[in-house]
Amino acid sequence: MSPVVYLRCLLGIVEREALRFVHQRTRFLAALVRPLVWLFIFAAGFRAILGVSIIPPYETYILYETYITPGLLGMILLFNGMQSSLSMVYDREMGSMKTLLVSPLPRWYLLSSKLLAGSLVSLLQVYTFLAIAYLWEIEPPPLGYLAAVPALLLSAVMLGALGLLLSSVIKQLENFAGVMNFVIFPMFFASSALYPLWRINESSALLYHIASWNPFTHAVELIRYALYLEINGQSLAVVTGCFGVFMGLAVLGYDPGRGVMARRGPGAS
Repeated sequence: MSPVVYLRCLLGIVEREALRFVHQRTRFLAALVRPLVWLFIFAAGFRAILGVSIIPPYETYILYETYITPGLLGMILLFNGMQSSLSMVYDREMGSMKTLLVSPLPRWYLLSSKLLAGSLVSLLQVYTFLAIAYLWEIEPPPLGYLAAVPALLLSAVMLGALGLLLSSVIKQLENFAGVMNFVIFPMFFASSALYPLWRINESSALLYHIASWNPFTHAVELIRYALYLEINGQSLAVVTGCFGVFMGLAVLGYDPGRGVMARRGPGAS
């Protein structure tokens, strides 16, 4: 098949995801309400009792709301990645996903296109949040907004690939909603999104090691450094590696000869 066919498929999937986003305005608002509550309410209460020392990539003392902003950006990406995968389970049950997967295009390309479309929607939500945070005097370097785009996109596709992997092994829509909560909240709270790792280590060495191995921690740190025009090599390697593993397993899971597509049987929708 010609590159035009691949491009047409990608644009069609992106357009479908964009239309779904436009028609589901409550989803956009919900994605912003969660981080804004943390920024405007919880951060104001924690500011007086939780000091943040000078740690890379910051060159001076910072307010707590400045510290948690990259973590809240990661929250948006995490929730949106899981929501996008939830739609995959819905589409699979309604039959539209099955129709897409039996097309002559490679399955990895179809899943990657779906993943990219969802990640682009996440970027719109992230920069809307950053615009609101700017009014709250959270101001990274101007070039940081541009430098963060690759980090945000890589983190979005990594978290989205995790959601794809989960959707490939879960048969029913109701079960996926429960698993989402089981995955999202431990990943978010056992990370450096809300507290620096050194402070976690002071209270619990076990939790520190869990947070250090948490892929979401490295997604947050990758975004944090990128906003301040630096590269965290370790986090970049971890996020890239996790994306490869999650995406590879998701593609296997959607293989008609194995995974959930095989377990559902030839007559399932």
